[in-house]
Amino acid sequence: MPILEVKNLSVWRDRKPVLEGISFSVEKGENLAVIGPNGAGKTTLFRAILGAQKFRGEIIKAEGARIGYVPQKLDLERDLPITVREFLTLMPHEGTDKNHSPESVLSMVGLATEFLKRKIGELSSGELQRIMVAWSVIGHPDLLLFDEPTASIDIAGQETVYELLRKLQDERGLAIIIISHDLSVVYKYAGKVLCLNKDQICFGPPAEVLTPFELEKLYGEKKKFYYHIHEKHGTN
Repeated sequence: MPILEVKNLSVWRDRKPVLEGISFSVEKGENLAVIGPNGAGKTTLFRAILGAQKFRGEIIKAEGARIGYVPQKLDLERDLPITVREFLTLMPHEGTDKNHSPESVLSMVGLATEFLKRKIGELSSGELQRIMVAWSVIGHPDLLLFDEPTASIDIAGQETVYELLRKLQDERGLAIIIISHDLSVVYKYAGKVLCLNKDQICFGPPAEVLTPFELEKLYGEKKKFYYHIHEKHGTN
């Protein structure tokens, strides 16, 4: 059984469709990318999966499956008087144990235990994103949702975060769903891609479904960089 299965999901707001007829599934250890233009309903989909958005249709989780979530950004005051340790223990997850202590999850994301003493407001964008990833895995999730995990990080930091996600996935057999605007990330890290623009444009392996025609339907214009990405992908 898939970790997550979505059947004919629709979300309406103010009598207008935000999402309509969305169906897909995610298997254990699979990496799914969700792409589409601004306003396509990507974050709304995440909210529905997390139970924070009313919807029509079905969202079926495997029995006992737990979901971790990292939002697109976390707005924090720079002088917030809370340490990394306090942040990681502020909202304890179901299933947290000594094997997923603040020290252990920092090690998972490649940060030294000295970071536990740092103030959250003192962290760089890249460091804060790693802390958010650490927080998301404390509760032993089977599925991780990442809403544009590198939106506010420089290019070097982006590569670090995606390699970190791959490492966690390989070590723990996690399923991961990533919202991304970067097609190079989709080709490099995703086994499947879900294309949204309020309705479902395509779903499947990137090399098979991201044709010029489908991308034009998705974004309303030809994506010139598509050919470069596709050719590079094909030479690997």
